[in-house]
Amino acid sequence: MEGISHRKLHVNGINMHVAEKGDGPVVLFVHGFPELWYSWRHQIASLAARGYHAVAPDLRGYGDSDAPPSASAYTILHLVGDLVALIHALGQDQVFVVGHDWGAVVAWWLCMLRPDKVKALVNLSVAFSPRNPHSRTLDSLRAIFGDDHYMCRFQEHGAIEAEFAQIETTSLIKKFLTYRKPEPIVVPKEKGFDGSLEMPKALPTWLSEEDINYFASKFEKSGFTGGLNYYRCLDLNWELTAPWTGAQIKVPVKFIVGDLDLTYHSPGVQDYIHKGGFEKMVPFLQDVVVMEGVGHFINQERPQDISDHIYEFIKKF
Repeated sequence: MEGISHRKLHVNGINMHVAEKGDGPVVLFVHGFPELWYSWRHQIASLAARGYHAVAPDLRGYGDSDAPPSASAYTILHLVGDLVALIHALGQDQVFVVGHDWGAVVAWWLCMLRPDKVKALVNLSVAFSPRNPHSRTLDSLRAIFGDDHYMCRFQEHGAIEAEFAQIETTSLIKKFLTYRKPEPIVVPKEKGFDGSLEMPKALPTWLSEEDINYFASKFEKSGFTGGLNYYRCLDLNWELTAPWTGAQIKVPVKFIVGDLDLTYHSPGVQDYIHKGGFEKMVPFLQDVVVMEGVGHFINQERPQDISDHIYEFIKKF
């Protein structure tokens, strides 16, 4: 945390909190759910020490950034718009981008919509998923996983927030961040999230009580609605992105995933990543790294490895 500075920038109609450190070419770090800029704490320090200006925002709805009240204010177009405005606010024409989880989704779409803004992309955990013109996103999820898949359950406005409120925030953060089963999160209503997500007997070495408390302190203040609204826009995103059906991502990309990541074990994903489908949609894909024995929160679990992977890739450009 030492030497990391914080400020708020007015971007795309909201005030966005950013954490930053270092001087040099900008590397923009984009977090996922249920996370914050803080998920990149190790990479911020590492990349700043290697001559880069590391910038990690709290995305809209998270942490110390504004959270618009309407669920429809969290579409992929809003989120990409926020990053384009942030890039401009930083005085940049082009930046390096690193994304994870929902941040990876936003980063893919930043590259799709504004490739002119991205020098190169390192994305973690979530491979680019081409739009299926024949099936809405939630219909596809329900067909594969059923109504109890967590993304389907997240659609329940108010009910999920009420359920989360019954669970101590530190406990909820621990349950999410330590999830490492290579299988989908399924949450039957009778069990709920508290009963469906295991509490770790002890925190892993890469996660401290101090880390948990930082995340929890911010979510206790902001609530989870902002982050949940990303999921509530899945079908709206499907509608809005129709013009880009079949379009490719045309920036240089490195992709990294853990072999215990639940996303890596979604039906068809490994074949898509390794048998040509991914490369067809991302023609400038230069490297795919599968890290053994690593779960979903890869940038926190293997901080030095991820920092090295980022540096070794972006230093080429």
